[in-house]
Amino acid sequence: MKTIAISLLAALLGNAATPSPLVLLNGQQVTDAKTWTKLRRPEILRLFEDNVHGHVPQTRLPIRYETVSVEKNAFGGRAIRKQITVHFSKTADGPKMHMLIYAPAKSKGKVAAFLGLNFDGNHTVHADPGIRLAEVWRRDNQSQIRVTADESTRGSAASQWQVEKIIKEGFALVTIYRNDIEPDFATSFPYSVRALLQPAANAADWGAIGAWAWGLSRALDYLEKEPLIDSKKVAVFGHSRLGKAAMWAAAQDQRFAMAISNNSGQGGVALAHRKVGETIEHLNTAFPHWFSGNYKKFTNHQDDLPVDGHLLIALVAPRPAYVASAQEDNGADPQGEFEATAAAGEVYELFGKQGLAVKEMPLVHDPIMNTLGYHIRAGKHDVTAFDWEQYLKFATKQLR
Repeated sequence: MKTIAISLLAALLGNAATPSPLVLLNGQQVTDAKTWTKLRRPEILRLFEDNVHGHVPQTRLPIRYETVSVEKNAFGGRAIRKQITVHFSKTADGPKMHMLIYAPAKSKGKVAAFLGLNFDGNHTVHADPGIRLAEVWRRDNQSQIRVTADESTRGSAASQWQVEKIIKEGFALVTIYRNDIEPDFATSFPYSVRALLQPAANAADWGAIGAWAWGLSRALDYLEKEPLIDSKKVAVFGHSRLGKAAMWAAAQDQRFAMAISNNSGQGGVALAHRKVGETIEHLNTAFPHWFSGNYKKFTNHQDDLPVDGHLLIALVAPRPAYVASAQEDNGADPQGEFEATAAAGEVYELFGKQGLAVKEMPLVHDPIMNTLGYHIRAGKHDVTAFDWEQYLKFATKQLR
C-alpha cells in the first residue's frame, strides 16, 4: 500500500460540490494545526449544528447518580458488573438512563473502556441473569407503549458486543439502552430528553441523533467519577444510526479519547456527495426525528450540503478514529466510508499523525491501523466478532 500526498487525497474528493477540510469559508487555505484548531474546526462544527444535527441547549439539569447494584464476581470472578441509573430530574420517576458497566476484576488501577449505546436494552448484550431487564418501547396497534422486556430477549444481541472478549483483553464495557435517552420513533419528542432540555421545538432544533450523542457525553460525566474506569481513555462506539451518534458525540466532546464508526453510512461517515447507497431523502422520510429540521433542506439537494462524512471524521482529529464497513452493506456505501476516512487524513497530517495513507480500498479482512483505522469485512450490516477483534487491537495500540 502506497502513501499518498495531500494533493491526491484532495483529488479523491475533487468534485466541486464536496467541501474541502482544509479550506476556510473565506477561501483561505489551512496549512497548520493551529489554524485548523482555532478557525476551521469551529467552522465545520457550526456547519454541522446549523445544517445537520442542530444545537444542543445549554440547559443545566439536576443530574444525580444512583448505584443500583454491584457484583464483584461476574463471569465466575473475571469481571465486576455495576448498574448505575443516571437521573435527569429530581423525581425518582422522571427521565433517566440506565448504565451497565463491566470491568476486569483483576486489573490494577483504572482501565480503558468502550462506551456505546445498544438497540434493545442492556439485558440483550449478554445472557448474564444479573442484568436488569429493560423497559422497552413496543408498538401496540397505532401507538407506542413502554413495557418490561421479555426474559427470552436476554442475551439476544450478545454477538454484537463480545463482552467477555472485551474483558479478557483488559478493557471495560459501558452501555446504555438508546431509548432511555430518546425512543426511536417519529413521535418520540415528548418522551425524549429533548423535551426536558428544550420544551418548545422548531425546525432548527436538534434531533434524536443529537440527543443520543448528548446522552453519551452524560455517561462520560459519570465515568469521570467511576473508580474502575480511566475516563481519559474512553472510546465511544456505535453501529448504524448509533454509529452516527457516536461520531457526533466525539466531534462535539473532545474528552472522548477515540471514536469508532461501525457501518454508520449516510448521515454518519459515508459521503453524501457520492449519491450512492442510502439517500438524505430516505433518511428524512423514514426517520424524520433523527436530524434537525434544517437537514430536510438537503433532500434531493445533496450538492448543497456544506459538510460531509470526511469532515465528521476530521472533527475527531488528532484523536484516533476507526471506521468499519461490510462488503454487502450497500446502503451504508462502503466505498464512500473508505473515501471519507482517507480524505480526513489530510487533517491528521497537520498534527503529525498518519491517516490511512492509501488511495485504494484495502482487501476484505485486511485492516489498516494508523491513527486512522479502517477495515471492510465480508457480510452484511452488523457488528461481528471480527469487528471487535480489530477494535480491541486498535484500542490496545492507541490507548495503552
